[in-house]
Amino acid sequence: MSKQNVLFLCMGNSARSQMAEAFLRKYAGDIFEAHSAGVQPTGVNPLTFHVMNEVGINISNQSSKSLEVYFGKTFFHYVITVCEDADKNCPTAWLGVHTRMHWSFEDPAKIVGTEGERLAKFREVRNLIENKIRGWVARQTFPHSDHEKRVFSENSFIRQR
Repeated sequence: MSKQNVLFLCMGNSARSQMAEAFLRKYAGDIFEAHSAGVQPTGVNPLTFHVMNEVGINISNQSSKSLEVYFGKTFFHYVITVCEDADKNCPTAWLGVHTRMHWSFEDPAKIVGTEGERLAKFREVRNLIENKIRGWVARQTFPHSDHEKRVFSENSFIRQR
């Protein structure tokens, strides 16, 4: 079975879309090929690296990419915007996109405060994104073979015959 391409899109590709890409890769990387991009990429926020490392996910190999890297060049089963601005600024007509979805998360990079307050917001958004990814993956079913289906639960992958 070939993997389904998924693109997570936000404005800067600095936090939310990076987290979503990493969590989808963690929970269903054998089913989905996760990507992320920004309408106006700004580089990955250092706090994004920090909070993802806290949960055992190293995203040092991920980088902030422009939407132009993919636009019109890659077929995506899903394009998922993770912020209001990206939802408004994402091209509405994009050949090669099967399903477009929108999940809105607050931008932790916009929080002004102490390092502790900023980290707390990044952790909160990280946890919301992880829960959203886990729930979405859990609702997907994929044929694994003629006699077997892979079923995802919220906590683990279960094979059923």
